[in-house]
Amino acid sequence: MYAIVEIAGQQFKVEKGREIFTHRLEGDVNAALVFDKVLLVDNGGTVQVGLPLVAGASVKATVLEHLKGEKVIVFKKKRRKGYRVKNGHRQYLTKISIDDIVA
Repeated sequence: MYAIVEIAGQQFKVEKGREIFTHRLEGDVNAALVFDKVLLVDNGGTVQVGLPLVAGASVKATVLEHLKGEKVIVFKKKRRKGYRVKNGHRQYLTKISIDDIVA
């Protein structure tokens, strides 16, 4: 059984017991979260597609940790002009574990 759910503006394919990384979510470590924006549910070949959401479906998850992603280097250059800018960025992430899919 899996579901397509919208979390923090992004869509994820989730299954029970799976761990995923999302953009930083509100909530402390070990806090329970419920996501109601379920777009699709597949229960052993029986597919429910929402218009736009599946009625009565939700995904329950637990926050495992808050962390920062890998550093991304942003380098800008304009040739022959002496213009060089080096910048870095680390995205704030939340690691969650999917506990249950209620369809």
